[in-house]
Amino acid sequence: MTKTFQSLRDSKKARWTALIVASFAMFGAYYFNYALSPLKPMLESILGWNSTDFGTFNSSYAVLNVFLFMLVFSGIILDKMGIRFTGIMATILMVIGTGVNYFALITEFPAGAEFAGIKMQVLVAAAGFGIFGVGTEAAGITVSKAVVKWFKGKELALAMGMQMSIARLGTALALGIALPVANKYNYASPVLLAFVFMLIALAAFIVYSFMDKKLDQSLADQKEYNKKHNIGGDEEEELFELKDILEIITNRGFWYIALLCVLFYSAVFPFLYYATDLMINKYNVNPNLAGSIPALLPFGTIFLTPLFGSIYDKKGKGATIMIIGALILIVVHGTLTIPGLDSWILATLMVILLGIGFSLVPAAMWPSVPKIIPEKQLGTAYAVIFWIQNIGLWGIPLLLGIILNVTNPSVSPNKKFIKQTIKQAYTIELKDHDLKFTEDEITKFAEQTSTKLINTVVYKTSYKPADDDKVDTESIKKGIAQVVRKTNLDLINSKDRNDFEEKLVAATSKGVVPHIVKAKLNIRYDYFWDMLLFTILGILSLVIGFLLKREDKLKGYGLEKPNIRAEVDEEDLDGSAYYDEDESEDESGDEEDSESESSETEKDSGDKSTSEEDSEEKDSESKDEEDKSEEDEEPQEDEEPKDESEEKDEEPQEKGDKEKLDDKKDEKDDKKE
Repeated sequence: MTKTFQSLRDSKKARWTALIVASFAMFGAYYFNYALSPLKPMLESILGWNSTDFGTFNSSYAVLNVFLFMLVFSGIILDKMGIRFTGIMATILMVIGTGVNYFALITEFPAGAEFAGIKMQVLVAAAGFGIFGVGTEAAGITVSKAVVKWFKGKELALAMGMQMSIARLGTALALGIALPVANKYNYASPVLLAFVFMLIALAAFIVYSFMDKKLDQSLADQKEYNKKHNIGGDEEEELFELKDILEIITNRGFWYIALLCVLFYSAVFPFLYYATDLMINKYNVNPNLAGSIPALLPFGTIFLTPLFGSIYDKKGKGATIMIIGALILIVVHGTLTIPGLDSWILATLMVILLGIGFSLVPAAMWPSVPKIIPEKQLGTAYAVIFWIQNIGLWGIPLLLGIILNVTNPSVSPNKKFIKQTIKQAYTIELKDHDLKFTEDEITKFAEQTSTKLINTVVYKTSYKPADDDKVDTESIKKGIAQVVRKTNLDLINSKDRNDFEEKLVAATSKGVVPHIVKAKLNIRYDYFWDMLLFTILGILSLVIGFLLKREDKLKGYGLEKPNIRAEVDEEDLDGSAYYDEDESEDESGDEEDSESESSETEKDSGDKSTSEEDSEEKDSESKDEEDKSEEDEEPQEDEEPKDESEEKDEEPQEKGDKEKLDDKKDEKDDKKE
């Protein structure tokens, strides 16, 4: 057996290290993507945002990718310029976008400042999030192609599952700590932490670039070695051309994957944007713990996605796995849509189940793309899929925010009204008592008090809000002011500011909450129509899943087959499947050549013995035949009937040759299997 040259990716340690380093960019990206999701109530009560503002901000992530085709350009750049250039460019954009977003949140814009009907603060924050989105999606396709480069023919689905798990650690972290961090410091603190993560991600990808360069060198050395030793299976890599885009977009299997991606992800990612607020408003979960329930979804995927990826690697059934995931999506969102089912335990179970579904589909979907699309087109193919996905990530969050605002028109104005009333009362009372608090400190007291008391009303009470025209807002305003004044007088002798702040919030909330409840002021969102939209997306995902499975049967993409190829020699090749098959083919070819040579030798020897017998017989006939052959213009030896002894000798010889050919064919079929 000829031992092949080992490239860097044949080392398990090297390829898994490269995966972890490259994946850190996606960890930071997923953290920032959801860092503001648990803060929706805080942004409403402190900054005066409404659900449409929140939806506009979240949808801005995909605006540049969708309408300026930045993602498609990123894919072309990736295929033309390579992983290293595209990855560093992407992480730099992520750093810039996060920085712009943080600047927008900490800057006080002029009251009423708008552009095209959008609040100036929301617009600047959205611009930063859009730049970040371009970088994140470019990084996503770059990391995906990097994983294929290191793991093709090996543990590809497992590796992609691990990459997604690392990314979703960021999601889980954001949903779990963003609100506590914001409560302890301020609402912009989670974004500042995201900026730090982005800087680390940039450094990590620079490290990865050195590893990628070393891999390219080892692959070049491997190619040279194989060429020198006449080892086949080392084809010239085709270069990407613009015409390849046409091949991609005319592939029906590709479109089924893309549609499944946009429908499925649109039913999960935007759900996470609103999930914390849903837990507070429908399931009466404590606001400080509400983010921990949605965080169970990414935590589950951290462990399950690699598991399902490993199953796909070894057992196959990729299309079936995607169909099961779509069914789970329908069950979860359908259950959360039903009015009256407001048990937080049920909600928790549904989120866990959604995590299982969200582990199944990506674990099978992303490793299936290389089965449909050639490797030279992968960067562009992933880019187009991500671009289509971004249409959903732009449209669905925006649509959710609009639906929430239209179906709950009084909630956001009422929250803003409460905050302004408390701030006015604090400004008057605290300044009158000469406690020497600054304007910023008074504003902070008002913001924290209004946020906590609103969450308390939603969390601890269940009343049917009155119609807006039946609520006496002037009476509520006077009542809140009286509670604040009484609270301030009770706490006037407090010296420690932190202690004063906590007592102020607690005392004011205790007095204001009953007043709001009694007036039946509506500050609770009804998520029925939003959840119904998610359920519809799940149904459409299921339909596309069945169409994809049908297309796989027609075209033979192998989505139902395992990813890991048969291994020949684990000791020599360290579990490598990509080059094992090449070597196997070379060796089988050598064996066939050897058998062919042996067969020809035996046949020649048989022919030689036969010719010797013929010459003896011809000597006995001598001159007669010579004269006859001289008279004939063309030799007639081939027309002479064969001797019976010759027929007997050749018959077993031909039979033996046929048996050997049959044996060779069976052996070759076994090797292919």
